[in-house]
Amino acid sequence: MSIETTNRTFPKLGTDLLDRSLDVIDLTRPIYEGMPQWFGHQKTFIMVNQTHDQFMEKWKTTCGFEAHNLLISEHVGTHTDAIFEYAKDGPKLDESPLAFYYGPAVCIDVEPFVESDVELLSQKKLVQAVAASGQEIRRGDVLLLHFGYGDRVWPELAYAERNPGLSHEAALWIAEQGVVNIGVDQMSIDSSEDAEFSAHVVCAEYGIVNTESLTNLSRIKNERVLYLGLPLNIRGGTGSPIRAVAIRQAG
Repeated sequence: MSIETTNRTFPKLGTDLLDRSLDVIDLTRPIYEGMPQWFGHQKTFIMVNQTHDQFMEKWKTTCGFEAHNLLISEHVGTHTDAIFEYAKDGPKLDESPLAFYYGPAVCIDVEPFVESDVELLSQKKLVQAVAASGQEIRRGDVLLLHFGYGDRVWPELAYAERNPGLSHEAALWIAEQGVVNIGVDQMSIDSSEDAEFSAHVVCAEYGIVNTESLTNLSRIKNERVLYLGLPLNIRGGTGSPIRAVAIRQAG
């Protein structure tokens, strides 16, 4: 689709230039100052480096370039983790195969089985959710879990303070299915009440990654899609903000 501003439409030569045969669902939350973030990470600051007019005045040009500076955490907004974040001997981001962060994915709707905003989802309920979905979890999958809580409360402060998550037994069951990445639509794969960070501990044990603060999983719940959530190539990184998308054939 085209981008319309007050007096221009982009692209100039027509909206057909953006036509694609794929249906791309954006799973990414916006990054902005004041956004809710986990207390353990750097707050977000976005500063104007230069405006169009400032650039032209300083460099005496007829074309201006606007640019902003970012001070952000590796774990800001929709982001993915390197195993190194929660396992001292795990691979850092630049040492991690990209295959952790893209590939076949299944999105399971667990929201109907969650009774509390801070619940530790049991293995029994998770298995029930998978059965109700009509899908199966396959070896090598990216597993996306639609809790629904994040989209209900975003961008309230509660988003950073409370959320349900996986119990140790549920996370262990997931890992045993052979998934490589667990993605959720809230602040963490762990419940905010779980001081042991059980799901992260399981990810460390099984050498798999997780992706947090996704959105729009309701649009693909109980579906199979192609998932892309590629991190920046940060040398020695513990994680990275991503632009996460789900892709399916249009029509």
